[in-house]
Order: sequence, then C-alpha cells, then structure tokens
Amino acid sequence: MAKLVFGLNQSLDGYVDHMQIGPPPPEAFRHFIGLVRDATGFVYGGRTYEIMRYWDEDLPDWDAEDREFAAAWQSKPKWVVSRSLKSVGPNATLVADDFETEIRKLKAEQTGEIYVSGPDLAQSLTEAGLIDEYRLYLFPIVLGSGKPFFAGPRSRLRLVGSDRIAGDVIRLTYVPA
Repeated sequence: MAKLVFGLNQSLDGYVDHMQIGPPPPEAFRHFIGLVRDATGFVYGGRTYEIMRYWDEDLPDWDAEDREFAAAWQSKPKWVVSRSLKSVGPNATLVADDFETEIRKLKAEQTGEIYVSGPDLAQSLTEAGLIDEYRLYLFPIVLGSGKPFFAGPRSRLRLVGSDRIAGDVIRLTYVPA
C-alpha cells in the first residue's frame, strides 16, 4: 500500500506561492531532485498540475540540474484531479469523477510514496482520511497573504520529524494524531 504525502514549499507565515517564494537554493533543489526520483508518482489538483507542466518542456536556459529534475518528473506517473481540464500531458491520467474512490484504489495498488500537491485537493483528501503524512518545507520569507498551505481546518497533527534541508530551508513532518 502506498503512502499519500502532502508537501509543498511555504513561507514562514503559512502561504504557498512559488512565484514569491522563488526557486530553492541549490542544495535544496538537489533534495527535491532526489525526492522526485524516488517518488512512486504524483497527485495534482488542476492548477498545480498546470504550474508543474513547466517541467514537460526542455528550455534552452536550463542547467544540468534543471534537466535532471525534468527527466525525473517526466518519468513519473501523475494523476490529475480536475473537472475543468479536458486533457493532460504525457504520463498523466485525468481523474475527473469520484476522485476519492480513484485515490483509494491508487493507494491500494501502488507502493512507496505518492506526493499530493495543491492545498484544495489536499483538504478534500484529508477530509476523506487519505493523507498519511504532511511535509511542510519552510522557506525564510514572510508573504503576508496568498494561498494558505492548509485550505481548511485539520484534526490534530503529531510532529514525527524535523530537519534542515539546506541553508535556511527546514522540513517539518507531521502525521494525523
């Protein structure tokens, strides 16, 4: 059985905004390359998936690490939960209806870690009791507003790990209490 992990980069005040937080420092980016390489796959909400489609490209200004990340990401299966998207890109499956049943089936059929991205999707999966672990990657920036990491209230969580990923980037790992 696979473990469903919700994790995103966030500001110290709890907001997720890849444009304002900016790219991770090189050492943290190496961490994320390894994470993607070791992942079983990814479950995305439609908006987050559209942002991640950036890695389907092969842009001339990319360096070797960008290409390594893109190759790892492209090789992994992706399940995109969306009612608005009509199609998805390579190595991706659109889940438009009864996503809870589909994600339960996915967890039962796969092994390893499947990463969930998108606060609204994670909220729905949390309410269905499907998220096994929360990984908060804290970046040393305060945004003051934006999309919160948690899209709604959560039952109590229990801290099971904390570690410095690189420089000032810290990962906190929680499980449902």
